[in-house]
Parts: sequence; structure tokens; C-alpha cells
Amino acid sequence: MEKSSSTEKVLPVTSFRSGSGFEVAPDIYCYTIQVANVYFIGNPAISNEWVLVDAGMPASGERILKEAENHFGPGHKLKSIILTHGHFDHVGGLIDILETHDVPVYAHPLEFSYLKGITDYPEPDFEAEGGWIAKMSKAFPVKAIDISTRLHELPEDGSVPDMPGWRWIHTPGHTEGHVSLFREHGRILIAGDAFVTVKQDSLYRVLTQKKGVYGPPVYLTPDWRAAWESVAKLADLRPSVAATGHGKPMRGSALAKGLVELAKNFPDVAVPKYGKFADTLHP
Repeated sequence: MEKSSSTEKVLPVTSFRSGSGFEVAPDIYCYTIQVANVYFIGNPAISNEWVLVDAGMPASGERILKEAENHFGPGHKLKSIILTHGHFDHVGGLIDILETHDVPVYAHPLEFSYLKGITDYPEPDFEAEGGWIAKMSKAFPVKAIDISTRLHELPEDGSVPDMPGWRWIHTPGHTEGHVSLFREHGRILIAGDAFVTVKQDSLYRVLTQKKGVYGPPVYLTPDWRAAWESVAKLADLRPSVAATGHGKPMRGSALAKGLVELAKNFPDVAVPKYGKFADTLHP
């Protein structure tokens, strides 16, 4: 596995929640690294085995494993890694983790060209309507990584390996092979970047983590029609809890109202009025 800028280029942006973690549920732990969340699936009161969902910002592998040790104990056993997608802030610690933990990585096959070192992601739309983070996105790495020897397709039946009771849902738009994870028990949704709970293009809101329900990051979403359809699909699930790739997990009436309004008003509140991907809403 060859390292690349997408897992090594440390970016000077963070939030006040960086380095903090908390339970979303007894078997779901959210850990924030700079401005991105990773999720530990497993109940430390029952077992030291766990699954990692997404792998955080570049050069974060050591911090993820240290937090896993704090949460599950020094003899913790990582069973597998599930990727919602392959952007730099979701695979940043991946290669370092795989160097010490020989585990499979599961993703949608439409992400494979980006995870096998074949195709780089589209360059960020740093000229899209948005705040300072959108402008800064010109510096974000999009280079493909190569984890071919560990990479596996998510099962066709919709199940999620090593996560009983969960199912994966194809939610493209932000990337072609983006997936979200849903569990009926507790109606818990891990949404990746299909939607987020902080306005990701606003530097102030990213730094302060002011909560809301927002569309995917404008600077790295190349297909707004598909993104809208994905948000509508997730709204139909009526999740009680939503844990996203950026921002604090949300629950209850605030989530329900925000997600329904996002799906209903998506073209006006989520899609940038200008930018190189803006016209993808209307094929």
C-alpha cells in the first residue's frame, strides 16, 4: 500500500471538538479529529472487538488507534473497516491503521477506482458559492490511494460485515459510490457526507460546530441531482438519530424537521447558485 497526499497532507483546519469523543449509543462511539468524525461500532462493556466506520483526516491513524485503546482497552481487536466513501477526510488514517492491523476494508464498488490508485477524485470546486472553507478547498488532496490488497465489496444483500442488524444504502451524489448505514433498532443512521450537521463551507460554523441539517459539502459534490435523491431516500427512513461525517450527531424533532425541510427545499438551500457542478441538478 503506497501512501499519498490524501493520507499524509495535514491541513491547518480544526474545530473545538477535535480530540473529543462521546457515545451516540452504547455500541456507537463518535470520535472527532480536526473537522471529521469517525465511528467505533462495538460495546466495550460486552466485547473488545469493534468495527471502524471511516478513517478520518490525513495522518490521524495513530490517534484513532489510541482512542480505540482508551475506549476498548489495550487488547482491542479491530475486525474490519467500513468506508462511506474515499475522500481524503474519510481515509486519512487508513493506510497507517492497515500497516498494523491486517483487516478487510469494505466499500461500494463504484469507489474502487479511487481506492485502487486508478482514478483521482474531481478537483474541488473552490469557486462554488460558499464560505471560507469552500475557498480553502483548492488545497484539499484528491489523489487516489491504493489499498487493493485489503479492499472488498460491500455485500450485495445490503448487510454490513461485522455489524449485525445494520444495512448499507447507496447514497450517491457526493461521490459515485457513497453509502450510508442504517439500523432499525434505535433507527440510527450513519450518513457519511450524504448530508451533514454543520454547514461545512462556513469556517465559523465548522470551528464552532453550530448544529443544523445541511446538504453535502458544496466544494466536493459533483452530482447534485443524485445528492438530492439520496437525501430524500434518507429522509424517508425517518431516523431517530443521525451521525454524520462532519458536525455533531443529531436526534429527535430537530433532526426530523431539519431532514424533511432539507429534502423538500434541497435546490434552494443545498445546491450552490454558481460553481462548476451547480448545473448538475438539472440534467
